Amino acid sequence: QVHLAESGGGLVQLGGSLRLSCAATGINFGIYTMRWYRGAPGKQRELVATITSGGSTNYADSVQGRFTISRDSAKSTVYLQMNALKPEDTAVYYCKADRGSYNSWGQGTQVTVSS
Repeated sequence: QVHLAESGGGLVQLGGSLRLSCAATGINFGIYTMRWYRGAPGKQRELVATITSGGSTNYADSVQGRFTISRDSAKSTVYLQMNALKPEDTAVYYCKADRGSYNSWGQGTQVTVSS
């Protein structure tokens, strides 16, 4: 059974940093594209960052240059390093595993940025 477990969220001040982790079990992690999304009340869930099985990355314009996605296949874990955080980054952050028509979501971790 696939399970994605996010961690690392919390409360941080404007300009601060956090590193989110998403540990995957029950899948062949190395062949999946991994993504980070975020969802805030009243807003559509937004794709934040993507890393393919080959290590190619892509970012939303709103986080380009501030966030970095990475993966460690030995630990079956994907990370999201978030720097220069802004109040508008406040959201629940979810990781997602994608391969073809199959996908699986984690339960999310709350990130709150205070001004």
